[in-house]
Amino acid sequence: MKPYTLAAILIASLTSISPQAVEKASEKRLDEVAERGSHVMPFDLEKTTHVFSKTEQGGLQQVIVKDPKNSEQIKLIRQHLAKISAEFKKGDFSNPAKIHGKDMPGLKVLRNTKPEQISITYKELPNGAEINYVGKEAKVIEAIQQFFEAQLSDHARHAVSGHEGHQGHSMHK
Repeated sequence: MKPYTLAAILIASLTSISPQAVEKASEKRLDEVAERGSHVMPFDLEKTTHVFSKTEQGGLQQVIVKDPKNSEQIKLIRQHLAKISAEFKKGDFSNPAKIHGKDMPGLKVLRNTKPEQISITYKELPNGAEINYVGKEAKVIEAIQQFFEAQLSDHARHAVSGHEGHQGHSMHK
């Protein structure tokens, strides 16, 4: 096979599995969300990155530091994600509502989801922490993914969509 043919096949296959782009919120909305977020999230958005990876069962949310030597930000990330994962397990999604609004996509379903319909698991990472959301029903999985898309849009300056092979959890494998 000729090198340019192999390259064309590789490019075509990679573009067909890339995550769909989420439309970024307006600059005004990004400013408003960052301001409200500063009252809920103790870490510095400029020193961290949110990573939202959709999976077949829901999604993986990570917050990681840009500078792996910044132990203070890592500590703040871990405290916040541990706290909200415990709240989420109880159906308390009040913090995302404070930041993104009570009509945030996916939030109504997540608030009404029973513990047996979802698994929410917190885990520390060397450079931050993550929450893995596993829905047991299609409507819950869809709500998790809507929740992720809304956060990607509203945190566009400080968030990225997960990609193939990201922490081994992406649905685009």
